[in-house]
Amino acid sequence: MRIHAERLSWGVPGRIIVRDVDLTVEPGQTVGLIGPNGSGKSSLLRCLAGLRTPTAGAVRYDGADIAAWPAAQRARRVAFVEQTADTESDLRVAEVAMLGRTSYRSRWRAPDATDRAIVSAALDRLDLAALADRPWKQLSGGERQRSHLARALAQRTWGLLLDEPTNHLDVRHQLDLMELVARTPQTVVVALHDLALAARYCDRLVLLHHGTVAADGPAVDVLTPALLRAVFDVDADIGRDSLGHLSVAYRSPAR
Repeated sequence: MRIHAERLSWGVPGRIIVRDVDLTVEPGQTVGLIGPNGSGKSSLLRCLAGLRTPTAGAVRYDGADIAAWPAAQRARRVAFVEQTADTESDLRVAEVAMLGRTSYRSRWRAPDATDRAIVSAALDRLDLAALADRPWKQLSGGERQRSHLARALAQRTWGLLLDEPTNHLDVRHQLDLMELVARTPQTVVVALHDLALAARYCDRLVLLHHGTVAADGPAVDVLTPALLRAVFDVDADIGRDSLGHLSVAYRSPAR
């Protein structure tokens, strides 16, 4: 699925948070959104998911403007995972993942064998099968995050919109998740703070600064000392690690 934002803006009274963003993500591409806190990454993702209505511009899936689409129609095209999620209910892990099947069922139909098989596969992919019957409230932060990722996988969508999905995850599960993201045939837009992970696993990086696109392209063109200094206000050295992946070494705040 192709995701396209055209001259997209969004804000709150007195403040524009996303300003005139043009962004195209081709089918099967993984695009990393990077930028400082407050640069507009989360707001842009929510606009792309149809959870916020742009104040200007449009979001299109395969050329179709999603502005008038009902929530269930959008949920069958893209899955959105926010930075942190909470619930007051006593849902178990498998039930959280089963929420991903909601848009495929009427409210009166119970999950069937297909739904259960899809949820089981999603839990397996996120290393959660052993926790399927555990109450969500008893999980660690990382386990909670993985359960919501399982919900997104259970939606079986053409697109994934992920807002800081590696938050709360240990190193092993960060790598597992990003390997999964890199291998999926889905179209993916993922916001990340870890620039090395973004460089390693994303096909392309989009650097946001004050709600606008400061750079868009391959990691080697976006993660430059000059751009990191201008946007993140840090001095950094860019190199390669022993595996040939781009590395970022921060020296100090910019002076």
